[in-house]
Formats: sequence, C-alpha cells, structure tokens
Amino acid sequence: MFSIPGAYPRYVNNFLNKKYPRNFILNKPYIGILIFFIFCFGFVTLYNPLKMHESRFLDYEATMAVYMSGSSFFIFCLIKLLRANRYFSIEQEWTILKEILAIVIILLGMGIFIFLIGFFLEVHGDRWNLITFWDSFKHAFLIGIFPLGFFTATNYRYLFVSETVQSYNQASGSFKPEQPEELVQIGSRLKKEELSFYPSQFVFAESEGNYVVFHLNSDDKIRKVVIRNSIAQIEQQLSPVPFIMRTHRAYIVNVKKVRSRNGNTLGYHLKLFGSDAEIPVSRQNTQAFNQLLKQLR
Repeated sequence: MFSIPGAYPRYVNNFLNKKYPRNFILNKPYIGILIFFIFCFGFVTLYNPLKMHESRFLDYEATMAVYMSGSSFFIFCLIKLLRANRYFSIEQEWTILKEILAIVIILLGMGIFIFLIGFFLEVHGDRWNLITFWDSFKHAFLIGIFPLGFFTATNYRYLFVSETVQSYNQASGSFKPEQPEELVQIGSRLKKEELSFYPSQFVFAESEGNYVVFHLNSDDKIRKVVIRNSIAQIEQQLSPVPFIMRTHRAYIVNVKKVRSRNGNTLGYHLKLFGSDAEIPVSRQNTQAFNQLLKQLR
C-alpha cells in the first residue's frame, strides 16, 4: 500500500497556512467587483469560449450582460458575508488556505446563481437535472477563475517570504537615551474626561467603537483609561511624540516598548514590555515601522 511520508503532510500544512495577501477583489469589493464584471463580460462576449447562446427574450450580448451583472452582484453580497465571518474577516491573518477557500465558495455561489437565473432567461425545458446543474458550475468556474486567479497570482512573490522572529532587550541599552519628557495632554469629546501622562508611560492604545482604550504603565503596573474619541484624533494628538506610531487601523504603539516582532512584509505581530497583548502591524505600515525601529535602536 502506498503511504505518504510524515514530512509531506507537514509541508502541505505549512504551505496552506502561510500568510498571503488577500485577493484584490476580496479586499476591495466595490472596485474589485466592477473589474470582475468588466473582465467576465468582455471575455464571454468577445470570445464566447463555452458556446453560450442568447436567451428567449434578449440577444446574445444583452443575455451575457444580465448573467454577468447578476453574478457580479451576487458575488459582491457573498464577499460581504464572507468578510463578516470571523474566519475570513481579518486581513492580517489571511493565508493561502483562506484564499483558496474563499475563491471556491465564490465560484460555487456563482454557479448556483447561473443555474437559478437560467430558469428565467433560457428557453423552457427540463433544466432541473444534474447535467444542467454541472454545466452551470463549469461555466462559473471557467469564467470566474480568470479574474480571481489573476489577482491571486499577482501576489506570488509572497510565497517566498519567510517569517522572522526578533526579540529586543529593553534593559540592554538597545534604545537611545530618553530626553526630558513633557506631559502629554489627551483631549476627549466629553469635556469632563481628562488624561495626561508622560510618553514613557504609554504602552499602546486600541480603538473600541467610539472609544479609545489607553494602556499606560504606572509603577510597573498597567492601567487602562477609556477616552471617548476616534483613533485618528488620538493619533493626531500623539504625533509630536516621535516614537509613537499607528501600526494598524485600530492600534497606536510606543515603539520603544516593543519586546518582540514576529512576521514578514505581509504584517507583524508585536509583543510589548509590560503587556501580554499582541499588537498587529498592517502590511502598509511595515516599512515605516522598520524605519522607526531602526532609528530608535
């Protein structure tokens, strides 16, 4: 009996769980679905590779416009549902496996839509059979795989990016000596809320809806202070402090507090001195983070 070596499943598992950028159509559904429609409609009207035909009401081009526009709208809704699911919602945790699963789900959904809409567009006949059902999925796959696969393939270079783990010892003098500090004053949308601290006390801040939660180190203990404000406004108020940066749409970090960095150019996960939290650095912020970290060391 043929047996798969033990290393092979581990290799496959590591490959499927490798971090990978999310497909542009999945990441930017409003623009992406427009590109999807233009590509698919142009493909089927110019080349008609699957020998498709006009409906009983419309000519060929109008029939394809209905099929492709309807499919695009259905896929747009499906993408929104996927992104509402916890498994598919976090871009920083996107992997090759999630990319493949998302594309398969989208193509399956497209196949179901084409099969059902055919009852209204096609000539009357016995469509309720496995052959017609299979043809709908075949058409959906052969048409939809090109735009979806194209945007997945454009990120191929990230297959060769390896993750790195780097630790930093705050006590070893790896950072430049601190200058005399000025007290930071944080404003709130509620006048009765006040917050002031020294920059060295700031660990990180995270957005929670209409509020921002500050994590401050006072006497080697973390205290949390909640301020009603947007993370963008807080970022602006902290901008005079050169070693504090926004690493993610929901996080602002004191880079001097970074204890370890895990990840690659697709994004990092940070561990901070004085906190057990894991802070993300989004892909678009990795370069700025690296530059700031290099300046401070």
